[in-house]
Amino acid sequence: MKKILSLLLALSLALSVTACGEKQPLDSSTESSAPETQGSEDSMESSLEESSKEVDSENSDSEDIHSEETASDAAEDKVHYPITLTDQAGREVTIEEEPQKLVSGYYISTSLLIALNLDEKMVGIEAKAGSRSIYKLSAPDLINLPSVGSAKEFDLEGCAALEPDLVILPIKLSSAAETLEGLGISVLLVNPEDQDLLTEMIQLVAAATNTEDQAQKLLDFTSAQEERLSVALSDAEAPSVYLAGNSSMLSTAGSAMYQSDMIRLAGGSNVAAEIEDTYWVEVSYEQLLAWDPEYIILASDANYSVDDVLADENLAACTAVANGNVYQIPDKAEAWDSPVPGGILGAVWLSGVLHSDLCTEAECNALIDEYYETFYDFVYSEN
Repeated sequence: MKKILSLLLALSLALSVTACGEKQPLDSSTESSAPETQGSEDSMESSLEESSKEVDSENSDSEDIHSEETASDAAEDKVHYPITLTDQAGREVTIEEEPQKLVSGYYISTSLLIALNLDEKMVGIEAKAGSRSIYKLSAPDLINLPSVGSAKEFDLEGCAALEPDLVILPIKLSSAAETLEGLGISVLLVNPEDQDLLTEMIQLVAAATNTEDQAQKLLDFTSAQEERLSVALSDAEAPSVYLAGNSSMLSTAGSAMYQSDMIRLAGGSNVAAEIEDTYWVEVSYEQLLAWDPEYIILASDANYSVDDVLADENLAACTAVANGNVYQIPDKAEAWDSPVPGGILGAVWLSGVLHSDLCTEAECNALIDEYYETFYDFVYSEN
């Protein structure tokens, strides 16, 4: 323990030392020499011409300097450090300079950093990164980064040893955040539990890393798809949907969860909307049959299959099972039924299942490809 504390203290002292560079002032001085006055008319005309040229030159120089100053002002407007932000735990976090070394201890923030073109600045990553398909497809080098553990077992000493400028952690790791900040390391706690909080997280991380322009493109894509779905499905009837969790067919998401927003955006009606819990809830076969959903949708990482549900004798009388309307959310890249930056794609895909006449499979696939090509540099349909 003493060895660990000594290491942390040493890191704290090292990180508290910063170097400040001086900005050189813009050199706007100009050299001029007055032409000698001659007695002849030709000399006078020549002198006037030279003076005119010199004035033009000075005006041109002045315009160039003004242009340089305008560009400089624009550049300085872009740089906003030091900046103080309020993270999603309500903590005020001051970031002195643009972070160059990043650690993400949460798969959702890691996915966001890739979309913001910041993966090359990452020096540490959450546990089990090798199991994330999105990393393999878009930023395979991340898999080899040092692991800082998980929310259940965070490697505080290992994270501090990486000497990051900014660490992004889930809100469950608030105690680790306090310790790291005591060592002079800036930490943002994030909590993207629904679409609004996901948007807030994207804006927060973008402000901290000076990537607002890229973040806005990401948010604009989501907004455009929400608007497209709203218009396309405005007059459509909303079929009833039961979303089954990953651990059990009888585990479902109520109205307070992200997955319920996905169903709504896709033009469906969540049969479990009456449940207000903020986590997965276990229900009975009797309850599921009483709801009698028209569609059953399995979580992307469900440990059971569509065939298992269709073969379940307890569900033989369920409309969804009787009509064969049981589907699993694709997991080829990432879990769209979780609040990842690309979570809107879950609604895009589901709209094609619930309303194939209004949102065709080809249209949905093209949008999914567009998203991953734009923000992750790979073609989803080719993998």
